[in-house]
Amino acid sequence: MAGKAAAVQSGAALRDQVAEIGNDLGLDVDIEVPVGRRIWGAKRRIDVVLRHPETRKSLGVECKYQGVTGSAEEKIAGTIEDIRAWPIRGIVVFSGEGFSSNMQAYLLSTGVAVELPDTKKWLELYFGL
Repeated sequence: MAGKAAAVQSGAALRDQVAEIGNDLGLDVDIEVPVGRRIWGAKRRIDVVLRHPETRKSLGVECKYQGVTGSAEEKIAGTIEDIRAWPIRGIVVFSGEGFSSNMQAYLLSTGVAVELPDTKKWLELYFGL
C-alpha cells in the first residue's frame, strides 16, 4: 500500500486511490456524489461515498492533496465544517508533502481525518471488515 500512496500526485489521483481501496475491500463505491449546496450556492459534492453492501453503512470521503506548500491548507477548516452538513458520516483523507506539520496535527486532532497510508486499516475498522 505504501508504494501506491507515494504515486499520488493530484487530488483526482487521491480520490481514485481511495475509491480503489474501497473496491478492494468489497465496498460499493460512488464518486463525486451531489449532496445539496454550500452556503454561497455552489453545488456540494462528496468525492467518494463508500457503502457496505450488506449493512448499508455509508461513509463520505473528502480527498485533499497538497504537493507543495501553499494556500490550500487555508480551506481545510471549511472542509471540516462542510462534512458536518453531509447527511452521512464523513472523513478527510489527505496526502502530499505540502501540508505543514501544524496542519497535519490539526487534521488528525479533529477525529475526522486520516492520512492515505492509514486509510485501508481505518476503513476496515469502521466497516467491521
